[in-house]
Amino acid sequence: MKALIVYESMFGNTRTVAEAIAAGLRPDADVTVVPVGEASEDLLDAMDLVVVGGPTHVHGMSRASTRKSSGEQARQPGSTVRLEPGTDGPGVRDWLAGLGSHSGPAAAFDTRMSGPAVLTGRASRGIAGRLRQHGLTLVDKPSSFLVTKKNVLRAGEEGRARDWGSRLAAMADGTSRG
Repeated sequence: MKALIVYESMFGNTRTVAEAIAAGLRPDADVTVVPVGEASEDLLDAMDLVVVGGPTHVHGMSRASTRKSSGEQARQPGSTVRLEPGTDGPGVRDWLAGLGSHSGPAAAFDTRMSGPAVLTGRASRGIAGRLRQHGLTLVDKPSSFLVTKKNVLRAGEEGRARDWGSRLAAMADGTSRG
């Protein structure tokens, strides 16, 4: 099986989750992990599973304005967060808007603050909806991985992402494209 993980990450948490999901998939899949700014649509055509994730900003997927705000947060004196390369480019929302029609199994994830989703929002719900709009079939419900108020992954989230990757491999195994 060939799997593609496309992620958007501002401060590194979503990248860490994407890499952990890839580690969970790897025993059963040849995995390509790319930041959204490097994700060409051609990559999707050769994949048996597509996984897309991003950070939750203002209850959903990031926008240019929320990415700009994140940059301002990172540049504040005394800030403990550092911006990932490519944060000034398109986000997952932009990338998904430009996709054509595809088929095959897919999954969606996000990173978000700890707390009830009704209060924090979940980018993964919007990602999942857009994946379906482009013809992809979700193999699992959207998943969230939690960060603390200090903007670091909560203890155990990396392992949970790895486990989710393993489950995705099992769910997508044998699912035919087309």
